[in-house]
Order: sequence, then C-alpha cells, then structure tokens
Amino acid sequence: MTPDLFGTPQPPELTCLPGFANPYAAALVATALAVAARAPWRIMHTPGGRRMAAAMTNCGSLGWVSDERGYRYSAQDPQSGAPWPPLPPLFLDLAARAAAAAGFASFVPDACLINRYAPGAGMGLHQDRDEADLSAPIVSVSLGLPAVFLWGGARRTDKPLKFPLTSGDVVVWGGATRLNFHGVAPLREGDHPLTGRARLNLTLRRAS
Repeated sequence: MTPDLFGTPQPPELTCLPGFANPYAAALVATALAVAARAPWRIMHTPGGRRMAAAMTNCGSLGWVSDERGYRYSAQDPQSGAPWPPLPPLFLDLAARAAAAAGFASFVPDACLINRYAPGAGMGLHQDRDEADLSAPIVSVSLGLPAVFLWGGARRTDKPLKFPLTSGDVVVWGGATRLNFHGVAPLREGDHPLTGRARLNLTLRRAS
C-alpha cells in the first residue's frame, strides 16, 4: 500500500506523487504546446464512430491513434504522414524519475500521448492495453486545471476510487494493476495561469 497522500489510502501498485512535476510545469506546458505546433491537436473517434471528448496529439517513435480501423500505435501521424515529433528529453527525464520513485527502475518510454481537456471534457473508464510491452509502467502527468482521476479494477463494472489531481501531480501504475480500468471525470470550469481553460495530461508509455 502506498502512503495516504490524498486522504484516501492508495491501492497497491498505484502511486500518486503530488506536485512532483511542479518545478518543471511551465517548461512541460511549453514543450507540449511545441509538440502540438508540429503535430496539431485533433479529436479522434472510437472504432464505433463516437467522438472523443479530449483533443490529442503524440510525440515519440510511436503515437496512439484511433479511428474506424481500431485502437493502435502508428509511427506516422495519419494527418500528415510524417513521423511524430521526438520525445523531448524533459519528458523522458521526468518519466524515468517518477517511475523510479514508484518502484519501477529503468523506465524508458517510447510514446507520449498528450490530451487536452476543456471544461466539461472527461474520459470514460478504459484500459491501456494496446502496448506490446505490458511489463512497463504508465506515467501520467497532470498540468493546468484540476481533475478527478478515476481508478477502477480489473473489470469495467468495478466501482472506481476517486483521486483529486492538481497541476504538477504525477500518477504511476503497473505490475499486477497495469490493466486496471481508469478514467477522468468531466472537468469543472476554471482558468489556470499555465494553461487557461484547459488541462493537459502527458501519458508516457513503452509501446513497443
């Protein structure tokens, strides 16, 4: 059991690191926006045609995409046909240090999905299961508007725990709970000095 950092005991193999990214928050936001300038934000659709709520882009050797063909990783941005922007050293360093703090040594991600949430946007319970290497952890970095992270179980029907996240918080999970369902509750209205009316989330994974 990880320490009680949010007033609720955290379940095994889920680590919340409050404020871990705060010393680099402004640089992380600027770097994420630079990625989006090269690979613009887009609203993806589920294979069934449902429009997702958050705008997305990617950086790294692989990028996560979704369309009528399904969920998958691609080495090219389907909008431009060009490779995704490379993973910035700042992202790599933060992910490695956060993973190590959570007990996952030598984590080297090769993909970073960047989500941009506006007020009212959220993400339903889902599993991150499109990666070839499920032994590696997931590192999730919150920037901007606060959010509520939903941490479910091995089944979609398991009632999720709710963890409030503010800008600079980092969440890491892996091991036996690597495929647990998780999501984000719809954002409340607000304005943040770094991101305005938005929350940025960096999700770093080892996809290959």
